[in-house]
Amino acid sequence: MTAIVVVSTSGIETARRIATDLNAPLHGRPDGTDVPVANFGDHLRRLFVEGAPIVFVGALGALVRLLAPVIGDKTEDPPVVVVAEDGSAVIPVLGGHHGANDLARRVAALLEVAPAITTASDLRYGVALDEPPQGWHLANTAASYKDFIARLLAEQAIRVEGDLPWLSEPTLPISQDAALLVRATEHDGAVESGTLVYHPECLVLGVGCERDVEPHELITLARQTLADAGLSAQSVAAVVSLDVKMDEAAVHALAEDLGRPARFFTTAALEAETPRLANPSEIVFREVGCHGVAEAAALATVGPAGELVVEKQRSKRATCAIAKAPGIIDASAAGTARGRLFVVGTGPGTADWRTPEVERMVGAASDLVGYGLYLDLLGPLAAGKTRHDYRLGEERDRVIAALDLAAEGRTVALVSSGDPGIYAMASLVFECLDELNRPDWRRLEVVVSPGISALQACAARIGAPLGHDFCTISLSDLLTPWEAIERRLQAAAEGDFVVALYNPASGRRRSQLVRALKILGTHRLGSTPVILGRALGRPEETVSVTPLAAFDPETVDMLSLVMIGSSQTRVSGDRVFTPRGYAVATTEPKVVPS
Repeated sequence: MTAIVVVSTSGIETARRIATDLNAPLHGRPDGTDVPVANFGDHLRRLFVEGAPIVFVGALGALVRLLAPVIGDKTEDPPVVVVAEDGSAVIPVLGGHHGANDLARRVAALLEVAPAITTASDLRYGVALDEPPQGWHLANTAASYKDFIARLLAEQAIRVEGDLPWLSEPTLPISQDAALLVRATEHDGAVESGTLVYHPECLVLGVGCERDVEPHELITLARQTLADAGLSAQSVAAVVSLDVKMDEAAVHALAEDLGRPARFFTTAALEAETPRLANPSEIVFREVGCHGVAEAAALATVGPAGELVVEKQRSKRATCAIAKAPGIIDASAAGTARGRLFVVGTGPGTADWRTPEVERMVGAASDLVGYGLYLDLLGPLAAGKTRHDYRLGEERDRVIAALDLAAEGRTVALVSSGDPGIYAMASLVFECLDELNRPDWRRLEVVVSPGISALQACAARIGAPLGHDFCTISLSDLLTPWEAIERRLQAAAEGDFVVALYNPASGRRRSQLVRALKILGTHRLGSTPVILGRALGRPEETVSVTPLAAFDPETVDMLSLVMIGSSQTRVSGDRVFTPRGYAVATTEPKVVPS
């Protein structure tokens, strides 16, 4: 997602206009922005390294100095655009041919100014030859491209070989007897002087393999098959296979190696390709229900107008075939992607406590599933996502819905507050996967990303009460019998743990906290500090400390966390800490003779 970054209040109006138009979050000082920034250098460098497009409202010199430590290969730069605070200038600074020029044009149109585009081929001919459209790849080295452009700008004409429809509109000097050549081909080979070579994504790699084959074997087979046929890996649009291979590590390793998506087809879809197979197999049919995997998946992707250009090739435990389509392949329309379920924790409430990994996962998700309040806390991160809101008490429904959505090939974020593995959704996800044992769910990629827990947030706000051994106990007896909870409370009290009580009370459930405090009180002095943290990380946050003997359970609700100290927990001014046991010097420092 594009980040709009504003440094000073004088640029906030311009930045907010851009953020609204691009439906993007506004990063800056806490007041009036979506994403608070404490250190602009660290923040901008992190965005840049993660590949996020950046619109920086501020001084160009400041931006360059801040990003300088992480600027490297220009072929990998994300789009970076700088905008004057008053909106009078828009300049693509980095990644001009990776979207910055287009982004600058859009921002400039909004601000009704002319963008300062400096790319030579863009200015002269209206096309960036080193940034072909999606689905096309330039094979030239930087040096050979630079030489070609220098000759083109010196008024030399070009001739076009192959189908390059995106060059039909620009005002390039085209002549059929020109010395300069622009060629479109899926074949590999050396690039001659005075030639630009573009590889179209018109090929697809169909693969099959035995379960748990080594990724190296499949990658080697695919690379060798391409090389033997004289085909460029850049022209591969996707790696495709049967859907039972959706969770096969080797298939995804090959897709990652090629930098292309992996897509999967049902048995019925592959069986429909049987009349077109060069090597139908009864053995394969008996094993998986279709007469071929590698050839069939490749042909299913390129459609009736496509053709098989390399028949099935074999290694010891894998197969590979290549098909060609008459044009650019839209991999997103082929078969189904492997669904992904991200189980994320957003922290207690403030964006400051949300990890970069969680932000990346939410950013990558097409669908968000969770309790409505938790989704609201995502703020601008939820923009453009399909929300699936659920009420409290519908936890199992949330998990099943998230898994079903992911099984459709979507990327889904199941959102918890705090940490998803602490009294939250992660354990229920794996419980459903284990108990319901659905094949389509078993093939999913499920990733859990931790968050700051209420336990950590409360402790940090008040000092260091968790400096020594501690435990957490939930007082909700909806799923756990009270007798079990009581035994745990007794053991924690006898063990002299600091005890954090989750789900301490609700509107209808009031007696459990009273009983818990009584049990802990039999092993604690009345002066033991009790910390009450409420609405942690939110504007209404409160944190207080009260002696156990004076603590009032009626001040507690479901937004609260109660933490009872151990016999060693101390109060020092407005801070609470539990000593770890390190030796602390109490004598005068020694004087070393000179």
